[in-house]
Amino acid sequence: MKIKILLLLVIVGTHLPALQAQDIAIRKGIVRDSVPVNDSIPETFAIYLPTNFEPSVKWPVLFAMDMEGKGKQIVHMFREIAEKEGYILAASNNIHDSLSIVQNTLVVSRMLNTVYTLFPIHKQRTYTAGHGVGAQFASILPSVIRPIEGVISSGSDVPFKELIDPKNPFEFVGIVGRSDYHFNNLVEDSDLTTITRRALGKSKFVDYLLVFEGGEEWPDKSYLQRAVEILTLRSMSKGNVELDTAYVRSIYNRNFATLNNHVLENDYLAAAFLADEMISKFKGLVDLEELKKRRKVITREKVYSVQLRKQKRYMQKEYFIRGEYDYNLNDDVLTLNYNNLGWWNFQMDEIRKFIKSSDPFEKEMGYRLLGFVNALVEDNIALEKAQDPLNEEALSYLWMVKTITAPKEFKNYLNIISDSSKYEDFGTALFYLEELLKNGYRDKAALYALKNTALLRITPEFNEIIEKYFDDARYDIIEE
Repeated sequence: MKIKILLLLVIVGTHLPALQAQDIAIRKGIVRDSVPVNDSIPETFAIYLPTNFEPSVKWPVLFAMDMEGKGKQIVHMFREIAEKEGYILAASNNIHDSLSIVQNTLVVSRMLNTVYTLFPIHKQRTYTAGHGVGAQFASILPSVIRPIEGVISSGSDVPFKELIDPKNPFEFVGIVGRSDYHFNNLVEDSDLTTITRRALGKSKFVDYLLVFEGGEEWPDKSYLQRAVEILTLRSMSKGNVELDTAYVRSIYNRNFATLNNHVLENDYLAAAFLADEMISKFKGLVDLEELKKRRKVITREKVYSVQLRKQKRYMQKEYFIRGEYDYNLNDDVLTLNYNNLGWWNFQMDEIRKFIKSSDPFEKEMGYRLLGFVNALVEDNIALEKAQDPLNEEALSYLWMVKTITAPKEFKNYLNIISDSSKYEDFGTALFYLEELLKNGYRDKAALYALKNTALLRITPEFNEIIEKYFDDARYDIIEE
């Protein structure tokens, strides 16, 4: 396959033998959606080349991971940053969270080989990025595919640490919201000193941690920009790319201005986070004396001490509450303790109180607990589904808990209604039917098509509930 870079019609002089029958036109500065990996495999990837791309120069590349196979979408998200920083972007359209790690890794490996063959890539400047489960997968890849020098991980802590090879280190840039339930683990790891780490026998996984005001969503693009800048600055520190003093000074001045804004906004924790990030990433590139003095002033402020103490207190409280959730859920599933569903309702009331708190640290803890408990239940659901034979009662119990922790996730009610109807437990089915409709579900056609509910649908009680929420029922209610 010959790759034509159409914008001044620059042609890359390398091609894959298996793809010579095709000509794929790729415009610089335009996201190309479906570039084939090769002729024999129906796999494609999205790619972006910056407008200043020249085939005579080696380029850094960022492979972005979207676990729904939406390569074009995630490439568009990073496009402006790649253009500004001078990176090639690529993302597979064929990875998916329903596939195994091995299957997804093979898909990515084939994409990487194609990109390496078609474009002049700087092998010491190859990186991965992702959000949520995409970040988890991106973090695994440096240990199984080489060379990958760094990872931008948004909305996730470091998964499968046992897979990470300490002899093959890479830069880990974490981005997390203060209300994201991954926050505690990332802060704990990034705060470990070298002495503490040696005493505990732990490795440092988080090299840089960027914290924003928010939850589990993608951060503002300015944080993604900062993450990519860190990778570029580290390449300069290592000598993998020529030092650009104007570039370094520009970022330093911009970051310093942001740090001062945090102080003006009375967010001393954010200022300290940024100061630590700057000291690490600018080491060996600029004189850090002014920055170190500024950080010392910030950390001596009474407001900083109060904020840090409150954050640690709520993180500690959250740690114990999480342990309680974990213990109770495991015990409930083992014993099928339906009486404890009331306890879960109480816990959700407590979380809602935290979220309504006027104390921002308590509010953030509430959101983190909400994210944690839902992730905990989802993980247990996945574990039960993987069992052979399937424990249907345990799975049904977990769906019941999920209707409490996430009342707007309608699939859990539908699963219970279908499962209960299969065993003619119509009392349970009718209860969750009404709870489903109380929470706003209005897909009447889906209700009537729900598996195992043929007998349920002809009961007077079912039709009374349907008539109550839809003003009509498919079957007449017979008065006796």
